[in-house]
Amino acid sequence: MSESLIEERFLSRLTDGPLAIAPGLAHYFVADASGAECIIRVAQSAPKGFIEKVHILYVPTPGENALITALYALGAKQFEHVPTIDEAIIKLGDWLSDAKMGSQLYLAGTEGLIGKAVAKGEECGLDHTAVQCEQRGSLARRVQCVHCKTMIENVTTQPTKCPSCDLLLLVRDHYSRRLAAFQGVCINAEDPSEVVEIKEVFK
Repeated sequence: MSESLIEERFLSRLTDGPLAIAPGLAHYFVADASGAECIIRVAQSAPKGFIEKVHILYVPTPGENALITALYALGAKQFEHVPTIDEAIIKLGDWLSDAKMGSQLYLAGTEGLIGKAVAKGEECGLDHTAVQCEQRGSLARRVQCVHCKTMIENVTTQPTKCPSCDLLLLVRDHYSRRLAAFQGVCINAEDPSEVVEIKEVFK
């Protein structure tokens, strides 16, 4: 086993940073409760006529209404809120199937929402240069066990245990946009009896 848990850096993830308006014929925003304020910030600083080309898809926390009201009040061409990220991704696919060349996709919120939305955008033929991401809220990761291919949601520890094959996985920064997941590799393959301290690092 490596003496260090230092992870390699890859160019497999889209650059994360503050959302900024990009030239486009249509602008699709997707956010959960952690990222709603990002959409509001961009919309309020936008030039005249921008909001008329905006489509907003929002995943609120259960029972939350204030941000729904604030987003609706922006006056976007289209606004919908759905209860789960998976439903949002399905709806995003429907929207992007009708999108024209020159459309822009803006994603704000948790890793799970961003990863799945990026994958859906690529599946729909949207070029990665037309996608912006701003991660907000929890840093919990979606991880694929490379050994049994199980997808593990909301991983906060390093390493983490695969619920299917029971292997202890080093969560690498190697990220697959196609799978919308980080890669988890057995950390003690040479000596399964070796005890490895588990720490919460993706909070």
